[in-house]
Amino acid sequence: MRFIQKAILILFATLLVVSCSEYEKVLKGDDYDKKYDMALKMYNKKKFIKAIPLFEEVISIYSKLSEKGEKGYYYLCYCHYNTQNYALASYYFRNFQVTYPQSKHAEEAAFMSAICKVEASPKPSLDQSNTVTAINELQAFMNRYPKTTKKDTCNLIIDQLRDKLEEKAYQSAKLYYNMEEYAASAVAFTNMLSDYPDTDYREEALYLVVKSNYRLANNSIKEKKVERFEETIKSYTKFVDNFPKSERLKELEEYYNKALREVQISQK
Repeated sequence: MRFIQKAILILFATLLVVSCSEYEKVLKGDDYDKKYDMALKMYNKKKFIKAIPLFEEVISIYSKLSEKGEKGYYYLCYCHYNTQNYALASYYFRNFQVTYPQSKHAEEAAFMSAICKVEASPKPSLDQSNTVTAINELQAFMNRYPKTTKKDTCNLIIDQLRDKLEEKAYQSAKLYYNMEEYAASAVAFTNMLSDYPDTDYREEALYLVVKSNYRLANNSIKEKKVERFEETIKSYTKFVDNFPKSERLKELEEYYNKALREVQISQK
């Protein structure tokens, strides 16, 4: 048994060495048909890192109008995508669509260029510039290909990306509140509600606007108290209009009554 296992290991090692030496020989050689075939072989084995330099050489030699030139470029795009180098993959997919506008893969390449931007979109707690870019890219794709069968997919992804932007807006506003930056908190929550009026955070956001306005007013200098207590009253009224049966009303009524008394005292 040990002899058989040892023999299998030796055979495997031998095949590996032969395979590597064959790859190196083709890579260093000047037979571009062999480079193309080896690149496809590496690609099909999902050895994308090894396929990349071969495809790069192939597309630098073969005419862009040739079948091998186009296919080599197409596979190179996916090599970068499958190695999660999304910035480079997006660049190559976009260039493919421009270089081969009549290709059967042109629409696919334009879509994948946008998908690479989606893949680069980070979690909500991080900067969302890439998320905004991804939304714009998907919208541009649908504008360019209005009859695409991927429209539903694009709209679904855009909705998911907007959910991420909404979550980021909420987290940012809540951070201001937790840091007791009540002026910034009230503005951030108000802006969030303007941008995402149907948000699931609507009740929470309106609730925290009232509390932010009250605490800002309560901590303000005398000259600004009345104006800010009036904002508390307005935000409370808006909360009641939107959520007349909320469990939070009892708590907010206390802020409202205190704000109302402060305004009435100032008018005497």
